[in-house]
Amino acid sequence: MSEEHRISDRFRGFLPVVIDVETGGFNAATDAMLEVAATTIRMDNTGLVAPHRTLNFHVTPFEGANIEQSALEFTGIDPYHPFREAVAEKDALDELFKVVRKEIRDQSCTRGIIVAHNAHFDAAFVNAAVERCGIKRNPFHPFSYFDTATLSGLAYGQTVLAKACAEAGISFDNNEAHTAAYDAERTAELFCDIVNRWRESGGWQPDFSA
Repeated sequence: MSEEHRISDRFRGFLPVVIDVETGGFNAATDAMLEVAATTIRMDNTGLVAPHRTLNFHVTPFEGANIEQSALEFTGIDPYHPFREAVAEKDALDELFKVVRKEIRDQSCTRGIIVAHNAHFDAAFVNAAVERCGIKRNPFHPFSYFDTATLSGLAYGQTVLAKACAEAGISFDNNEAHTAAYDAERTAELFCDIVNRWRESGGWQPDFSA
């Protein structure tokens, strides 16, 4: 069986894509999305998964968006920095979704599924932006997610991303954290580590007979 079919079989036709957003607050309906990143996952010919590539966009706050000063202090983002090279929400999501749809086709999957740390938060901001921008073709399942906070709580007894990465032996630099690309890549490593350890402990195995 080819690489593409194995990852499709592994996740019941879904392609896991790690998403991270940095925002101007906690309310997806009213608060700005300031960054969005996506890390795709590939499977090798032995059935192990690994991060493949990361896309990252700085996002211009939508008109009327709320931005909490406490959120900016937490992330260190200056949404109006002249060298930020931010793009509109729709442009960021259109480009991101284009890549995800191609990856879905290339991996013979039926649809994407969001992987994120505290996944309902990131998914809520993505879905709110999709609705705001009138995007008709969202490649992700509308309500199912893989949440690495839950998975790492089960696997390592830790739900904080930095602490879970430490338990998994994944390097984590707090000075780089809270940028969408960095957090997406560390979350992808964590997700892949959990999936691969599950296989090594006797869980799912690839079907080499097909």
